[in-house]
Amino acid sequence: MAGLGWQELVIVLVIVLIIFGAGRLPEVAKSLGQGVKEFRKEAGAEELEGGTVAASTTTTSNNVREQATVIDAPPQKQMRAEEI
Repeated sequence: MAGLGWQELVIVLVIVLIIFGAGRLPEVAKSLGQGVKEFRKEAGAEELEGGTVAASTTTTSNNVREQATVIDAPPQKQMRAEEI
């Protein structure tokens, strides 16, 4: 499990060529590159908004705690129709 060697990379390239064909390979590589570029852009934007993400996480954890206390509360006495 040392990673991909040159033989494995050649096999993967041959499989990709069989699946997509030589004509579509540049198109597939371009769309893959655009996807990676967009992913990096969004990951960088998320790092810049680190304070906002942390604040929303704290708010969410507080909401979960409030809901947990409601769930863990003992059941209340049910009233009969005559008592209402």
